[in-house]
Amino acid sequence: MTGLGTIINTVAIIVGGIIGHFTGKLFKQEQQAALNKACGISVLFIAIAGAMQGMLHIDADAVVSGKSMLVVLCLAIGTIIGELIGIEKGFERFGEWLKKKTGNSGDKQFVNAFVTASLTVCIGAMAIVGAIQDGITGDYSTLAVKAVLDLIIIAVMTSSLGKGCVFSAIPVLVFEGIITLFARLVSPVMTDMAIAYLSLIGSILIFCVGVNLVWGKTIRVANMLPAVILAVIAAYIPLAF
Repeated sequence: MTGLGTIINTVAIIVGGIIGHFTGKLFKQEQQAALNKACGISVLFIAIAGAMQGMLHIDADAVVSGKSMLVVLCLAIGTIIGELIGIEKGFERFGEWLKKKTGNSGDKQFVNAFVTASLTVCIGAMAIVGAIQDGITGDYSTLAVKAVLDLIIIAVMTSSLGKGCVFSAIPVLVFEGIITLFARLVSPVMTDMAIAYLSLIGSILIFCVGVNLVWGKTIRVANMLPAVILAVIAAYIPLAF
């Protein structure tokens, strides 16, 4: 069944949110704050591992870094584009709308929880590659693995940030669903190099999400999202980054 992977991923996020909502009530406020920091540190190290995998390689007996120019150009230009468009404000407006429609107007953390969780589960190569595989061959295994990871992440985030995290299921459903539907069009574009570049930049954006979790919201990560598209475009530019 085409699209089953997206459904599994969406349901997993909802289940994780429900688990986190009820377990979060067991913790005091300072314990929830500590859990939030722990979640942020976990996200940081997951992101660092992904970024280093993309930037480091072994040359003879030495570990060599590369793709620095790719990172700088994609992040700088992508952030400028995102700031001009106002992607973060769009996420926040949608979050505010959800907060009112779901009867959570009194939840001050709702919008921040929604935006943070949405960025965490949407950014990355697994979502795109998994959705393409699901759309073309019906193989939902990648999205199933992602679903397990997202369930755990959203459960922890919901217990510390609040119920806004569970609504990250909506952008995941839309994002992965669209890619699955148009998989045959997207697939030729996603070469091995394009996926590698996307994974690298995506990992850095997830690192920024971790920074916000640990030190408070200091980076408008949503406004950096165009960097992911630029990373794919860069794969077709005949330059050594």
